Amino acid sequence: MTAKRIFITGASGCIGHYIAEALIQETNHELFLLVRNPEKLKFDYDARPGITIYQADLREIEQCDSFLKTINVAILAATAWGGQQETFDINVVKTLRLMELLDPTVCEQVIYFSTASILARNNQLLKEAGQLGTEYIRSKYDCMKRLSKLAIAPKITALFPTLVLGGDSNKPYSHLSAGIPDVAKWASLIRWFKADGSFHFIHGKDIAQVVKHLVDYPPPENLTGETEGILKNQLVLGNAPITANRAIEELCAYLGKQIYFRIPLSLWLANILIPLFRIQMAAWDRFCLDYRHFTYQNPVNPETFGLPTYCPTFTDVLKISGIK
Repeated sequence: MTAKRIFITGASGCIGHYIAEALIQETNHELFLLVRNPEKLKFDYDARPGITIYQADLREIEQCDSFLKTINVAILAATAWGGQQETFDINVVKTLRLMELLDPTVCEQVIYFSTASILARNNQLLKEAGQLGTEYIRSKYDCMKRLSKLAIAPKITALFPTLVLGGDSNKPYSHLSAGIPDVAKWASLIRWFKADGSFHFIHGKDIAQVVKHLVDYPPPENLTGETEGILKNQLVLGNAPITANRAIEELCAYLGKQIYFRIPLSLWLANILIPLFRIQMAAWDRFCLDYRHFTYQNPVNPETFGLPTYCPTFTDVLKISGIK
C-alpha cells in the first residue's frame, strides 16, 4: 500500500499513544507528530525512518501553513480539558484553523476526535451538552456545529469515543482506567445495590485499530452536503452497551463475591438526599443523573471492520486493568 503523509495531534495523550504506536509498528506511512513536550512520548519514535516530531503548541499552527498543504491524512486527537479560554482556543478555534490550512485536493481524510457526550441516543447532537456541559463538552459541541462549514468538510470523519480505557507502563492511563482499581475496592458494598443506567466503553488499542483501518480505507466523501452539526461520516466508538447492573454482576463474579439480594437505587431517593444533605451538583452532573442511559446507535469497534477486538467485555476490562 502506498505510504501516506500523516499529521497527528495529541500523540502524547492516552488515545494518541495507541494510535502512534499502531501506525509506527504496523504501517510504513510517513508520520508527523505535533507535540508540546516530546518528553511525554513513551513510545519509540526512532523505531523506524519516516517519523518526525514537531515541538510546538497547537495555538501556533499557522507556522505549519505550507507544510500542512502536503498532508494526505490528518488525525486530530489533541484536546484541552479545562480553563475556559484555553479549552475554547484549542478545541475550537485552532482545531478549525488547522483544518482550514489543509489542501482539500491533497488531503484524503481528516479524522477528528470529538466525544460521545455531545450526542443523544439517536446519534444527533444533544442540545443539553451545548447548554449544560463542562467547558470541554461545550467546546466539542461548538466545534462540531462548525465543521460542516469548512471546505474540507466532505473529507472529515468525526469519531465519538464512548468511555475510554487504556494505559500501561508505556502509555498514560485514561481517567476511567485510573479509577477502576478504586471501584473494585468497593465491590463488597456495591453488590448490594441495583442502579438504572447503561453505557458503552472502548479500549485505546481498539480505537487505534479503527483509526489505522480508516487511514488505509477512507470512507467515501460526503458529496451530498451537510446540515449544521451533522456530517455523513460520523462514527461512535464503543462496544455493545452494558447496563450498570450487568457491570456490577461481572465485577462480583470476577472477584468471587456472591450477590444474595440487591436494593434498587431509585432516582426519587437521590432527589431527596441531594437537597437534604445540601449536595452541590453541577448542572451537567445533575443532567447525567437524570439521563442515565448513555447509549448510541450502531457503535463501531474493530469487529465492525472484520478485525479482532482487544477488549470486548467488561470482564476483559478487569483483566486488562490488573484487578486481582
